[in-house]
Amino acid sequence: MGALVLAIVAENSPFRPYYDLLLDTPVELRIGPLLIAKPLLLWVNDALMAVFFFLVGLELKREVLAGQLSSPSKIALPTLAAIGGIAVPALIYAAINHDDPDALRGWAIPTATDIAFALGVLALLGSRVPGPLKLFLLAIAIIDDIGAIVIIAVFYSADLSPAMFAIAALAIVALAILNRRGVCSVTPYALIGIILWIAILKSGIHATLAGIVLAMFIPLRGNNGEEQPLLIRLEQDLHATVAFIILPVFAFFNAGIDLSGLRFDDLLAPIPLGIALGLVLGKQLGIFGIIWLAVKSGMARLPENIGWVQLYGLSVLCGIGFTMSLFISSLAFEQSGISHAMNDRLGILLGSLISAVLGYLILRIFSKPDDGGQAEVTD
Repeated sequence: MGALVLAIVAENSPFRPYYDLLLDTPVELRIGPLLIAKPLLLWVNDALMAVFFFLVGLELKREVLAGQLSSPSKIALPTLAAIGGIAVPALIYAAINHDDPDALRGWAIPTATDIAFALGVLALLGSRVPGPLKLFLLAIAIIDDIGAIVIIAVFYSADLSPAMFAIAALAIVALAILNRRGVCSVTPYALIGIILWIAILKSGIHATLAGIVLAMFIPLRGNNGEEQPLLIRLEQDLHATVAFIILPVFAFFNAGIDLSGLRFDDLLAPIPLGIALGLVLGKQLGIFGIIWLAVKSGMARLPENIGWVQLYGLSVLCGIGFTMSLFISSLAFEQSGISHAMNDRLGILLGSLISAVLGYLILRIFSKPDDGGQAEVTD
């Protein structure tokens, strides 16, 4: 939040030329004939966010093999909820922007959930929020991230390069060999991971997907005598770096909005309106609606110690798109050469803020802590 405020202040102050200069600073990496030349903004979005997605991949693998997503009974309801939370916001955005082909490129912006901010709001509520509700939110967010990965790979990739695909494939084979042989040293995975990132970057698929692919080959089982598996160690080591460095830097580089001349009518323009309504209404309708249908039809059961009103509050909180929505909007508009920067950021910030405040109030009013520190369930 601090990085977001700093970005907006920088963009609307005498420091604006320096802020824009920072974003546009050219950065080049050359090794012989290999050249990667990008403005600093894209290094943040392509390289630092690859580390973020690497951490997401580590969490995803752990949850699938030994956590909340390790059995069909655990994964069914959050999967249905996440699908609804992706489909309905996208349909709302598309309905509002159906007559503008350029604007339609942003259909995926309101489908994302920022798990860090959503869990942060739950943390503010303390013992009013039962543990199962936090775990259910985490499960939905992880599956939501899988959906975001698929969307980025399928819909926001450029012209593909067969040669770079071949190099990426060789890197993946090398990672599979390391995993198969039980190698638990960071160095070989890091070196091959860098090659994989460069190959995917040059292949036409978004480079952040390299982080997910690399994470899938990090071993969860440790060698005899190891206190912790490599996956767990990396996950613990990266959490602070991602939370307190990478995500704030990403927010600072992407959240600058020029507020000069902003009018109320700007909030009602198709792009910000579609994003805001997708996050505020689409997320809660998609997630809560699917949960209600699944439970009432007998396809699934409510998680223990969670009431309907609490599930509704959680569904509203999932409308906090922020970081992931900003990232998808950069792929949809800025990196494609279509300029809708102020419109999309305005919708993301407005929709995320409304979802955060509304979700917080619902859970605070209808979840009351008992003497044992466990929240009472409100139906």
